[in-house]
Amino acid sequence: MSKPSTAESRSATRPPVDLTVRPSIEELRAVIHPEGMLQRRSAEHWAGRLYMRKISLRITRVLSTVTAITPNGLTYLMMFTGILAGIGLVVPGIAGAVVGALLIQVYLLLDCVDGEVARWRRQTSLTGVYLDRVGHYMSEAALLTGLGLRAADLFHRDGAASHWAWAFLGTLAALGAILIKSETDLVDVARARSGLTAVEDSASVPRSASVAKARRAASFLKFHRLVGAVEASLFVLAAGIADQVHGGLFFTRLAVVVLAAIAMLQTVLHLLSIVLSSRLR
Repeated sequence: MSKPSTAESRSATRPPVDLTVRPSIEELRAVIHPEGMLQRRSAEHWAGRLYMRKISLRITRVLSTVTAITPNGLTYLMMFTGILAGIGLVVPGIAGAVVGALLIQVYLLLDCVDGEVARWRRQTSLTGVYLDRVGHYMSEAALLTGLGLRAADLFHRDGAASHWAWAFLGTLAALGAILIKSETDLVDVARARSGLTAVEDSASVPRSASVAKARRAASFLKFHRLVGAVEASLFVLAAGIADQVHGGLFFTRLAVVVLAAIAMLQTVLHLLSIVLSSRLR
């Protein structure tokens, strides 16, 4: 669920919503996908722009008249699904990787639908925004922790004792994913406590030319996205397929190492990017 935009605020002038009548796709799209929303690359996931918003539009239309289901209820369901995806990864073999990837797609769908239902019903709230952020924290942490447990071979698939070092690396990746998100969110906290308004996008550019170049290079490579729930689940699925062909858990364990390294590196780089930009000024 995303924060209400200016365009969404203007939608408050539309006629009262009749929750007993299902809107047309065109009526719904004009409200829940306001102009410019899908083009906000910093706010809209690539999977949302590519395919998920097309699916969520239809689901939201069905739910538009189901008043027993609230936007916050959908957000809680999103959180539960994300955590369940992490648990699913512990299932041995390719089945666990497939279950994790599928559940993350459901998680992404619910992440789209909760905000759309809220915009259509005019039920956007600070509670909803808060729960949405917490849901992302919990789901990404659960997925990466689940990957570590998967690599640890809890069910002793290779006949040896569980390798808990892999579980530690998965937990380290989860910690990094949480820290990266908290670094971003704490900018708003720091500014609010100092009596400042929300940061503008232009302020995110580092003041140092060399740091700005490094940031653009990292943005171009987009390696940091691998610790996101959708990308990580697909990465784990690819590793699971490779393990199915190759045998053992080599590729799953390689995935844990890669994601832990990216998470730790990005935690430091993201912190430097914030401190050296104008966001805290």
